[in-house]
Order: sequence, then C-alpha cells, then structure tokens
Amino acid sequence: MRRNQPELFDDVLPPPPAALSELAARLPPTIRFGTSTWTYDGWARDVYHRPYRGPQPAKRLQEYARYPLFRTVGIDSVFYDPPTDEVLAAYAKSLPPRFPCVSKVWDRITAKRFSKDARWGDLAGKSNPDFLNAALFMDAVLGPYARAFRDHAGCFVFEFQAMRGKDLPDPLHWADQLDRFFTALPVDYRYGVELRNPELLTDVHGEVLNAHGAAHVFNSWTEMPAIGAQLDLPWTFPADFTVARALLKPGRAYADAVKLFEPYERVQEPQPELRRDLLRLMAEAVRRRIEALVVVNNRAEGNAPGTIRALAQAWAERETGKMGKGQT
Repeated sequence: MRRNQPELFDDVLPPPPAALSELAARLPPTIRFGTSTWTYDGWARDVYHRPYRGPQPAKRLQEYARYPLFRTVGIDSVFYDPPTDEVLAAYAKSLPPRFPCVSKVWDRITAKRFSKDARWGDLAGKSNPDFLNAALFMDAVLGPYARAFRDHAGCFVFEFQAMRGKDLPDPLHWADQLDRFFTALPVDYRYGVELRNPELLTDVHGEVLNAHGAAHVFNSWTEMPAIGAQLDLPWTFPADFTVARALLKPGRAYADAVKLFEPYERVQEPQPELRRDLLRLMAEAVRRRIEALVVVNNRAEGNAPGTIRALAQAWAERETGKMGKGQT
C-alpha cells in the first residue's frame, strides 16, 4: 500500500492559486525564475503539499515544477559529486519536457586548490591537478547529462571559488587558461562562468566569454560587487542568454545567512538593491531578446519562493505603470 502513495498524492495535489498563475502569465516567456536547490521543508503549504520523508529530490522536483513562477531550477548538489545517470534519469522523469536546469559543475574541475573539507581526504588543502580538465568534465559531467538529461541541460555553471595568494592568476593568464578550456568543449551546450574574485572581472575575461558564447553569471555573493555594478561592466552580456544567481547579501558570510534564515519559511530581510538590480537585469534581457535564467537562494532574503513572488509582482507593476503612462 505504501508503494502506491506517490501516485495517490498525484491525484490530490491542489491546483496552483489562480492569482499566482495570473502573475506568472504576466512575465515574459524569456524570463525564467527558479530556486537554488529545492528540498526545503520550510516551503510546505506554499510550494509543497505532499508529506515528504527526507529530501526525496526527484519526488519534490515533480511538485516544484508545478509552481507557476518556477521555469528553471538550480541543481547545486552536483558541485560536490558528479551526477549519475540514474539520478538524472529520475529528475528527467519528474520534469515537464524542455524544462531547463542550471547545473553547477563538479568542483574537482573548478577548484584551483582543494578545500580542507574532509571529503577530499589526503588531497585536502593541496593544489588540484584536474583544474580546468576538459576531458574530465566531458567524461564525468557532460556524459551523464548527454545520456540521461539532455532535454534539461539548460546551462552548466562553472563556479570558481575565491582564489587566494599564489593561486590567483593574473587576468591575462586566467583568460588564456579559460580560453583553452572552452576551446576543448562541445559547442552544442550552454556554459556560464561565475567568478568569486572581483580582480578577474576584466575586459579580457569578457573577450574569452564572448569568443565562446559563454554567459557571465551575475552573482550576489559575499566578496563580489553587487549585481548592479556587474551590469555596469560593458562585457557582461557576451552570450545569447544570461544567468543570474541571487545567493547572499554582499558582505555577509554564508554560515551567517544560514543561522539567520533557517528554516527558510518566509522572507525575513528584503534586499531592495538586489531586487532593483534583478529587475534591471530582466529588463536588459528583454531588450536584448535573450533568455534570462534567474536563480534565487533562500540565503538571499530568507525564502526564495517569496523573493521570486516579490520580483514577479514588481515586474507586473512596472509594466502596468508603463501602460498607464502610454495612455496619458
């Protein structure tokens, strides 16, 4: 009897609130909101209406995709281990056709030096010989996606953690490394680069992204300039799509945000500047006629779905205001 429970729950899920569906309909189809991971019990009675035992990511993803404002999702767990075909196949079964996902890339490929995390064992703290290893990326990461998740491979995000001291390359050397890496990758997937070193936000970095059609990933993060400052740079739309990740209030440590906001049941600290920056990014994407994948983390304001609802409402009010001005 227990084995049949998921199917029974499929039948009793309530329809999305009409107001939420109407709000989603007012968004441009090229603006895709989503959250940075999705297995949070604090979203019960908002995003989730089934009872879940533990994370159950594939089952939750099925219900997540029914939420009208969610048109993408950030798969962050693959930053720590490459995905298996079985996991990706379960995710694919839970998603509607062509639902694009923003997938972080295994940090074995993006870490200049291994962290001191116990998961690295004897490698902890040492220089990484597989940094920007294109062959490893294609085998361990791209392979499973090509076999089991091709329809949902919206963008691969190469998140480069902050590099310190001798590990931080000069901008020209960094650009050469990145150029060689992207030259070795297949061109039929979308890639984005997320930096955590403001020193590398240079024109030559932008030239490399432009040459390979890779996106600059706008990020709100501890040591990074605000998304608005990134928007002011002349090269930050180098691709025919864009990605934004609203992760943290600049200047705030990740651990502090976790302590402040858990269990992520509601927005606790609205960030007006972050919201203005994201609305500006959305407007620029619409002007350029490109797709924008906008991923929001609970640690930005306390509750990612609430932040997304606020952004969608602000967009709708902005567009209504434009229509009103046009009629006067």
